Amino acid sequence: MVCFDRITSDPAVMNGQPCLRGMRLTVRRVLEALATYPDRKEFAAEYPALDEEDIRQALGYVTTT
Repeated sequence: MVCFDRITSDPAVMNGQPCLRGMRLTVRRVLEALATYPDRKEFAAEYPALDEEDIRQALGYVTTT
């Protein structure tokens, strides 16, 4: 079983949509941003609070749900 310990879902945050580490940043938004910024350096500049493990878990979460 895959562990998504950085993916949280709270009805009080973003209407319960899956978010990263309780932030108001949804998994969906991360995936949209990855499509917009395929260069990881540009992505990192736009979203400095995220690290590679956040991105890996967001991508993995989508493929398992």
